[in-house]
Amino acid sequence: QVQLVESGGGLVQAGGSLRLSCAASGRTFSIYGVGWIRQAPGKEREFVSAISWSGGSTYYADSVKGRFTISRDNAKNTVYLQMNSLKPEDTAVYYCAANPVGSYSSTNYNYWGQGTQVTVSS
Repeated sequence: QVQLVESGGGLVQAGGSLRLSCAASGRTFSIYGVGWIRQAPGKEREFVSAISWSGGSTYYADSVKGRFTISRDNAKNTVYLQMNSLKPEDTAVYYCAANPVGSYSSTNYNYWGQGTQVTVSS
């Protein structure tokens, strides 16, 4: 079992940056791929980014490619999402999720955090 806690969300102006963190408990965390998925009001959950268990492979949605960077520190049981050049359309609740079912680039994961709000003002 893995418990995930996100932090780092907040309000930022367009063009600004935020870094989200996903802290995990559970000794098996380092063997899982981890993803970030977001959900804007009135919309379905959307894949944002993912990283393999080793950190050797990363995945990004086209909408964030070149602006967001995912990384992980397995010694700290933490995954990060550095978000630069933020746009109002990035506004959403961002969820950290672990252990994908099938493709990393999906919203189908076994373990989920509670989410952190990111709001980008224009």
